[in-house]
Amino acid sequence: MPDPADIAAFRYGHGLPLPEGAPVTAVAMLERLAGPDRAAALWPAPGPQDILDRQGEAALLRRALRKDPDRRPEYRDALAAVMRQSEGFARRLIARSLDTPDGLRERLAWFWSDHFTTGVRFRHDLELVGGLHEHSVRPHLAGRFADMLRAALLHPAMLLYLDQNASIGPNSPAGRNRGAGLNENLAREAIELHTLGVGAAYAQEDVRQLAELLTGVTHEPGKGMVFEDHRAEPGAETVLGRSYSGEGLAPVTAVLADLARRPETARHLSRKLVVHFLSDSPDPALVERMAAAYLAADTALLPVYEVMLRDPAAFAGPMAKARQPIEFVIASLRALGLGGAAGMALGPKPFRRRRIEPLRGMGQAWAAPSGPDGWPEEIGAWITPQGLGARIAWSMETPALLLHPLSDPHEMAGRCLGSLGSEVLLAVAGRSETRREAVGLILSAPEFNRR
Repeated sequence: MPDPADIAAFRYGHGLPLPEGAPVTAVAMLERLAGPDRAAALWPAPGPQDILDRQGEAALLRRALRKDPDRRPEYRDALAAVMRQSEGFARRLIARSLDTPDGLRERLAWFWSDHFTTGVRFRHDLELVGGLHEHSVRPHLAGRFADMLRAALLHPAMLLYLDQNASIGPNSPAGRNRGAGLNENLAREAIELHTLGVGAAYAQEDVRQLAELLTGVTHEPGKGMVFEDHRAEPGAETVLGRSYSGEGLAPVTAVLADLARRPETARHLSRKLVVHFLSDSPDPALVERMAAAYLAADTALLPVYEVMLRDPAAFAGPMAKARQPIEFVIASLRALGLGGAAGMALGPKPFRRRRIEPLRGMGQAWAAPSGPDGWPEEIGAWITPQGLGARIAWSMETPALLLHPLSDPHEMAGRCLGSLGSEVLLAVAGRSETRREAVGLILSAPEFNRR
């Protein structure tokens, strides 16, 4: 019979063995989540303005190349600084997940960052993606979704990813002078992906009206999000039956707050949480209870998590989800007994070769989602011949490069699988000719790859 504490370690964290003091009950996990962010303090990230300064310098230098190609060395140096710091976000994600006793916080940070998926067209914008996760998502994991929505949707990474700089009110001074028009990308994703969900009761006109409200919101290198009145569509707009008007950002923040409070948003977010943590076929009754808690608490997220964690299915089998590739790599490093400091100390090439580049073969290329809807959740998206082959290859080859000597396989299996390991797996691993093969079998086993 699986131990509920072991299920908790797999389902709401990055597996066994747990760091000292890690909570394994619903009450303890919620209390830890409501407290200070210890992992961010342990492995701190650059501040928002530092990120904007680097991105701004590189972006402006890239523009300057059109007139002055001799500045290319300056641009390369600025781009290299951005790339180093961008890689630092990957290092911190892994280090925090390995070292913190607050595993649920790290899993939620990944979940909500994926909910607000962004990508880049130009490499000099790459650090902004990490900045969105760090400064717009992470501070609100235990707070109100309305606050997270506003911070993430208006972050420079989101504005650039969804071409908000190309959206100008057709009747604004800028629109009349340039003959420019509306871009609906940000408005559409705000409704379809970030709040109400695809198929909710909204019309194309709601998307257009929201896009008109968002005109004026743009990005400026080195400054981030700014509001430019001369780009904003004049007059009031009506979204989902409510009229919004006013100066500057006021109507924008008002409409985002209202979208966050919609019952459709409550159900959409609750369902996504259940699908991510529990099952690809979520219990409708659980989703409705979570949605009710969300609305009753004015978009506060802790009550929503509490309803999910107190459900009978929360700490029971079967393990119906697959670890995504990044979760698999982190869990494997933990199983090998490696902490965050080891990865932070790795040189750039070995870090990328052993921890980042293998993700592509597993189906989850780092910082390169296929679209704004983020990574898939269904188990079939990850348990594929190619994906499994890449996991097996990593399991067989990489541990011996990271750890000398490798752990005793029997001891390792007990440490990293607990009550979830089968006698068959232990027997097969025990008959392996080498420790390398035995460790590879353990890490590529179904028991290790499900959560």
